[in-house]
Amino acid sequence: MPQEIVVLALGVALLFFHISLQAILATMELGRAWNASARDERIQVKGLYAGRAERALKNYLETFTALIALSLALAVLNKTGGIATTGAWIWLLARLVYIPLYLMGIPYIRSAVWVVAALGLFLMFIALFM
Repeated sequence: MPQEIVVLALGVALLFFHISLQAILATMELGRAWNASARDERIQVKGLYAGRAERALKNYLETFTALIALSLALAVLNKTGGIATTGAWIWLLARLVYIPLYLMGIPYIRSAVWVVAALGLFLMFIALFM
């Protein structure tokens, strides 16, 4: 199995971690009744960590779609390995590091880690044309 697909599977696991973290923190703030409700009322989290977890999840989703497309395209075109694999692992590791940095509110380093993750995706993109 290509490593890019392994990273994609781990990316799905990380997605569920993001969703769970956000849900736990929002439920801690807004209560179980809110979590069990249909959420017809648009209540926004106001707590520091719940808000950061929500924004980190949204940020993750913005790059995860690119990882999905690139991983599948590389696998279909049989262009896996080399810089594609390196890029995929860079993306995953950077996204793992990004979570605590975002939750702790660490500026600049968090942004730099986001750029590293984006560079990982760029390496995968380059591999499509090699």
